[in-house]
Amino acid sequence: MRVWVDCTNSPHVLIFRPLIRRMEERGHEVVVTSRDFAQTIGLLDRYAIPHRTMGAHGGGGLRGKARAMGSRSAQLTGMVRRERFDVAVAHGSTDQPLVAWLAGIPQVTMFDYEFAAAMHHSNGRLATRVLVPDAIPERALARYGIRPPKLIRYPGLKEEYYLADDPPDPGVADELGLDPGMVIVVLRPPPEVTLYHRGVSTDLFSRVVDHLEASAGRVQVVALPRTDAQRDALRTRGVIVPEVAVDGPGLIAASDLVISAGGTMNREAVALGVPAYSPFAGRLGAVDARLIEQGRLHRLEDPAEIALVRRERLAPPPMRDPDLLVDLILGVAETRRAGRRWRSNTMDP
Repeated sequence: MRVWVDCTNSPHVLIFRPLIRRMEERGHEVVVTSRDFAQTIGLLDRYAIPHRTMGAHGGGGLRGKARAMGSRSAQLTGMVRRERFDVAVAHGSTDQPLVAWLAGIPQVTMFDYEFAAAMHHSNGRLATRVLVPDAIPERALARYGIRPPKLIRYPGLKEEYYLADDPPDPGVADELGLDPGMVIVVLRPPPEVTLYHRGVSTDLFSRVVDHLEASAGRVQVVALPRTDAQRDALRTRGVIVPEVAVDGPGLIAASDLVISAGGTMNREAVALGVPAYSPFAGRLGAVDARLIEQGRLHRLEDPAEIALVRRERLAPPPMRDPDLLVDLILGVAETRRAGRRWRSNTMDP
């Protein structure tokens, strides 16, 4: 089969990296499209994943987002008109579900935050199959038109699947010149340009940076900004801002704690057994709510709550088999093929 994977944000590269490899090992051809946003292109290049860059992020405004989506969708439409695909898959892409639906390509949408309403109302209805962690209840997605059998809830975290094949790169600490005698903190700013984060104050994150800056001398902070504006601002605060894309899981494994206002990096820390704090001020999703209830993730409301201590390096918890996700993705195309064979056989005189 020919599989189309769309990577539109940095975490998508890590999510699909082992899945692409396993699909290719099964003999399938995988075509990857990318969007110029955050560290997406840098990570694809770092991991030597061939890709076709189409479009860029439209920024924080609705008009810019609409223009960017229209332009990118047109480019993707041109591609699928020239080429044949048996199945398409993406994690939260706003472009692929529509393009695939118009082209008649079975499309698999993945996500793990149920309150991105604008995205789910469109993607959920256009997708052939929707994959989410089992922490998200069925009732939370019914209002988007996402119900079984279209909806499939898989066990655990997506991070426990993609980290199973690709262990953290131990060379990241040396690459960034980290001091093993200091408390290493990984910092990820809030997703200010996403619709579901619109209007949420970033004051808490600013106070976190102030708190860490006041601890200079015993704490070394590595920040992974999402935008150029965040990068420029953080460079003035005495933190390390890598010039090129780094192996995120490797950096997490080398750290003592992670503070991320998004979701993926915190859940990578949880999967790797590293203390994680979330200053995310938006509506708490079911996945993070479960992790907080289990004591595996800490909801941060006051920077003074951060335990700036070195952690004991332990083996990470067990991971999960990525073949489960591969089977769920490819199964959409296999089901369609089986249906076509059945129709052909029943109509054969």
